[in-house]
Amino acid sequence: MRAGDIVVNDSGAETAMHYASDITRTFPVSGKFTSIQKDIYQTVLDMQLTAIKTIKPGTKYKSVHLRAAKLLVERFKDFGFMKGNVDDAVSKGAHALFFPHGLGHQMGLDVHDMENFGEANTGYDEKNKRSDQFGLAYLRYGKEMEPGLVLTVEPGAYFIPELIDKWKSEKKFTEFINYDKVIKNKKFGGIRIEDDIVVTKKGCKILGEPIPKTIQEVEELASYRE
Repeated sequence: MRAGDIVVNDSGAETAMHYASDITRTFPVSGKFTSIQKDIYQTVLDMQLTAIKTIKPGTKYKSVHLRAAKLLVERFKDFGFMKGNVDDAVSKGAHALFFPHGLGHQMGLDVHDMENFGEANTGYDEKNKRSDQFGLAYLRYGKEMEPGLVLTVEPGAYFIPELIDKWKSEKKFTEFINYDKVIKNKKFGGIRIEDDIVVTKKGCKILGEPIPKTIQEVEELASYRE
């Protein structure tokens, strides 16, 4: 790894009773984020914090996912990676170039709990159909949340060279994506921040002891050499 690289550590573990956890943290190899890494890291952190504040019983997890996606587009417009109307960009799926997966998934006795039973049977229902749009289609849980539900909250922002080249060659979403700026940064890599939550009667609670995730906290830990 090079000094300017970033590491995404996605870790799963389980208790003695076999209940799973799924935590992701991102840190700079050098111990300090570059300017653009800070901007994108803070964007992902704000996406996660906003999502966690939005979660409550009766709210669709799909709507929480889309709120996080909207925040990404707002920030990426500021950085020059995206342009145009934010709501239109999200509704048409242009943000999925950078955020191509779902916001989170159920978790219990398996990291992807109930997966073998079928996500269509647990994450969706007759009122809430799964999208076939790229990115949104990979949201494993989209329906209304209930107290006691355990979910991961794991937004991310990625620059995937093959996907960037493909969309650019197809002239896809040129009204929303500034490909010239994106191409210059396509070796950036990616950032993801993930915690596990349980839905409560009024909102949600992060499970486990707090794990550092602010820029200051991460840089302080990443700077240790011994």
